[in-house]
Amino acid sequence: MRRARSPARHRSGADRERVRERWKPALAHGCSPYSATRSFTPCPPSCTTRRCGAGNVTVPHKEAAERCVARKTDLCARVGACNTFWAEHGELVGDNTDVVGVLTCLKQLGVDGASRWLLVGTGGTARAVAVAAAELRAEVHVLSRDAARAQRFADWARAQGARAHPARGALEPEVAINATPLGLKESDPLPLDPARAQRLAAALDLVYSPRGTRWVRALRAAGIPAHDGREMLVHQGVAAFARFFPDQPAPVEVMRAAVNHALRA
Repeated sequence: MRRARSPARHRSGADRERVRERWKPALAHGCSPYSATRSFTPCPPSCTTRRCGAGNVTVPHKEAAERCVARKTDLCARVGACNTFWAEHGELVGDNTDVVGVLTCLKQLGVDGASRWLLVGTGGTARAVAVAAAELRAEVHVLSRDAARAQRFADWARAQGARAHPARGALEPEVAINATPLGLKESDPLPLDPARAQRLAAALDLVYSPRGTRWVRALRAAGIPAHDGREMLVHQGVAAFARFFPDQPAPVEVMRAAVNHALRA
């Protein structure tokens, strides 16, 4: 929760569009992402708009949130995780905007047409990457320290429509995506050494830090375009903003500036 940047991102957007809503971080306890908030009861099957409003869910509660919402979008159901919710006709509706965040970042990097991805990690955020790969019909190779976990994840990803396999042998991806916590500390090893990936056209690190992660800095120094997780944070927020305020255009640059400011704070 201390690392969460969603409140600052959405407050800036709401202020810019003069929307009278406020985001406040709330700690969750137990299995329910709502049990510590003033507006929710634990795992409610439905609610009224007066009680619910809208909000975002961060790790490690996204999977629990997906089980709690009364209705969910197709992406939310496929990923099995909810990071955005709102009240509609008296019910909680859940969505997953991580997928849109990944897709938008890859388009910005000019590699949304790349056919061979390397995905480092098998956690909840990696699920969104796998579904994004399915949307773009890309082949995704899954790298994990645990070979059995990589196989299980690849099996799950194939069930979601992705062409997924455990990563084996020489790694020659066109796109590399880090969906692990590697990079939160400067001493962390690199998810993939740029010198070992001769065909790498771009990379996306879902971790973010004030100076940019060491991996992103190494990639850029090698001439490889790369984004860290702050850009995904911006675009998943833009997608969430559209859910919350469908008649209001999201002020993308204002939200990006708010995320960067929060990281420096």
